Amino acid sequence: MTHRFQDQKHRLSYFQNQVDVVCPGCGQKATAKADHEKKEVRLYCLHCGYSKITGTAIEVVGIRAHLKMAAHEYFEANLWYTAPFKNEVFIAYSREHLDYLESYISATLREHKDRTHFTLLEKLPRFYHEAKNREALLKVIAKLKNKK
Repeated sequence: MTHRFQDQKHRLSYFQNQVDVVCPGCGQKATAKADHEKKEVRLYCLHCGYSKITGTAIEVVGIRAHLKMAAHEYFEANLWYTAPFKNEVFIAYSREHLDYLESYISATLREHKDRTHFTLLEKLPRFYHEAKNREALLKVIAKLKNKK
């Protein structure tokens, strides 16, 4: 049976504003969420109540700027959806990102028209694309979906 995937042309940044992380307080799943309009990032845990807010500003060599990066990086927090895969590391920023990758990896027919060379799928490491890794990657994804 053919499973078709149509590229939605998401860039990696599409998944980076709300990221599931390991809570620094209790080790359960927490969320880091960036609001670039307010220039702040918040990490919060619904399990233990941990909460921390920081700004997006950084200063390097006396130059101050507001940096747009994955929300978890402001706190140096570990990603929740991560697993070793052969000599690589499989990562996803959120459940939505994990579902998107699962849809792509499980597809036997991958359609991507009018690529822009900046889409998430074009920037993935090679092992995500290889058919020989499909079954093993889908097992990793299933395990991550059930992670408590």
